[in-house]
Amino acid sequence: MVARIYIDSWNQGFGHLIGTRELTSDLVSRWTKDLTNSNVDWVVANLGNEVVGFVGIGPSRDPVDAFLGELDTIAVNPARWRQGVGRLLMNHALERLRERYSTAILWTVADYERGHAFYRATGWKPLGKSRAGGTEVAFGHSLT
Repeated sequence: MVARIYIDSWNQGFGHLIGTRELTSDLVSRWTKDLTNSNVDWVVANLGNEVVGFVGIGPSRDPVDAFLGELDTIAVNPARWRQGVGRLLMNHALERLRERYSTAILWTVADYERGHAFYRATGWKPLGKSRAGGTEVAFGHSLT
C-alpha cells in the first residue's frame, strides 16, 4: 500500500514536472527494503483500516551529517489531500526530528509549488540549494 501511495502521490503531485512512474515489483521490493531500514523511522497514517499516507525521518543523507535530520519522504493518497493527513504526518515527523536534531533538511522537486507551499506552511524555508541538475531543491527547518 505504501508503494501505491508513493506512486499516486508522485504522479498526481509532480509527475508533470519530472515524469510519471509505474508501480512495479522492483519498486514494491525497494519500498519493502526501505521500510525495514533501521536508519529511517517510518510512520503510516490510517483512517479506519485504510493506509492513507506515510512519513519517514532519519539522519541527513545529503549532506551526510549525523547531526542534521532529514525528512526522507512524506506522501498522502491524493484522494485524501487537503484533509489534514499531511499536516498530521508532518507534525509527527517534526516532533520526532526534534528529539534528535536541532535542524532538518528535505529535498523536493523544483517548481513543485503545491509541495513548496505545504512545506513553507509547516515551517520549512528554502535553502537556495539544488541538486540533480537543478531538478531538486532543499528546504530547511529549525527544530529548536
